[in-house]
Amino acid sequence: MPSRRQILAAAGAAALAPPRPAPAQIRRHDLDPMPLPVKQDDTVARGYRRDLLLRWGDRVAYDAPRWEPNLPRPDAAAGQFGWDARVAAVAVPQRQAADGVPRAVLAVLHPTVDPLMAWPGGVDRPLVAAAMQGASLLNLEKQGSGWVVVDGGYQTRRLHGGTLCRLSGPYAGAGSVQGLLGLRGGCTTPWGTLLLAEGDPAPWVARLGAADGRFANAGGFGWVAELDPFDPGAVPTKRTALGREAHGDVAAALARDGRAVVYMTDGRPGGFLRRFVSNGPATVPGALDSGALSVARLDGGRLEWVPLPPGADATAAGGSPLDTPFGLGLDPNAPRLVLCCHGSPDRPRGYVLEVSVAEGDDAAAAAAVRTLFVAGAPSGGGRYGAGEPGAGLPPGSAWPENPAVAAVDGRGRAWIGTDRAGVVGAQADGLFVCDLDGPGRGVPLPVYGAPRAGGIGGAALTPDGEVLFAAVRHPGAEPGARFERPGTRWPEFAPGVPPRSSLLGFQRAAGGPVGG
Repeated sequence: MPSRRQILAAAGAAALAPPRPAPAQIRRHDLDPMPLPVKQDDTVARGYRRDLLLRWGDRVAYDAPRWEPNLPRPDAAAGQFGWDARVAAVAVPQRQAADGVPRAVLAVLHPTVDPLMAWPGGVDRPLVAAAMQGASLLNLEKQGSGWVVVDGGYQTRRLHGGTLCRLSGPYAGAGSVQGLLGLRGGCTTPWGTLLLAEGDPAPWVARLGAADGRFANAGGFGWVAELDPFDPGAVPTKRTALGREAHGDVAAALARDGRAVVYMTDGRPGGFLRRFVSNGPATVPGALDSGALSVARLDGGRLEWVPLPPGADATAAGGSPLDTPFGLGLDPNAPRLVLCCHGSPDRPRGYVLEVSVAEGDDAAAAAAVRTLFVAGAPSGGGRYGAGEPGAGLPPGSAWPENPAVAAVDGRGRAWIGTDRAGVVGAQADGLFVCDLDGPGRGVPLPVYGAPRAGGIGGAALTPDGEVLFAAVRHPGAEPGARFERPGTRWPEFAPGVPPRSSLLGFQRAAGGPVGG
């Protein structure tokens, strides 16, 4: 079997060859190439406005107490915005409200809790961590020309380690389990639900099992959960037919014949891209409880879906290992998928792939693959030139490194966020926008730079494209930092106040849609 380097070199060869546009052609979307310097504060591109909407510790549940970072308690954390943040999806109701006001529900995940940064003294508090991680479901409402997070909205709720969940499908076992652990990816579905993907359960089970025996059974975690985001009493159902793994992200589509299609990444070095296709129509209750799993095999510019029997090893089945596949973004107007590969020793800065499904059918047996762009600075530190990452951009311009999250807007542009897990390099982690078609295809331009050691946690757009939501995760959490001595105190810069992961809203400063 060819190595990962051989597989991806072949897959990307066709996309890396076309000429890049000259610098004069690149300026578009009111954006210019620009640097993203490492600094205490963040950077916003000219022509864009960013609003800070929620921070770690802010109230989500209506009865959540005031944030007291020096006195962490499980009951308080269970109602507050979590320490970490990753925007997963904007869910839109299928029927408009009687008052005609556009509304939606925003899902924000809280994947991790770092004891060194979350609590004074760095002493772990497992039960507080279980309540602090999970997800926040937030009501959105359009007011005037913008969208706001509604404090105390009807569907607003927190999901965490104490949330009762159901198990369904072939590995349902006891039928119920307490808690959602380590949610790392999520999406809305064409059939009106929300999918939330748990990552590798092992670290969380090891951390929590001794403190609470209900977390001792790892078999209850590592699944994709489904729920109705518009029912505040909905019980998340873990769909075991989709498989158990260290999920990175998840994306849902409809096959041409109406069956449910779910794409999943295994967010580990050498992980795989998997696909589930339901046996029956997506609209049937429990559609995700029976179907067929397959794994992607790459051969040149072609992707073939090969069957993955229950319990089978993906490599033995013929799947192609990738360089930490993670973020997924589905184009709402074209049958294609954007896949972020975060990187590995073979390709340390990562890359982004574009997968175009055959015959416009997400259940087809094959697809075409080409590289959208390769991440990282140009080799040798020289000028960006033809065939190099960043081709066509002037020296000093930011270029993505370690892409982690993706979203595609209604205008055929990919929004790519980077995250180097707090490692401070020559530039800040950033949010970039990149054309998928036309002369500027594959040239990402920076829209936003995170504060020191912060990463970009997801991106999602409102239904009208007016606002793009993104998050800054773990600001100030660089190697060697701690609660008392962070790399920055963004966003408040107040003595004694730790840095706070935050939900942001981006709009055009002069009006008009960000995407759509």
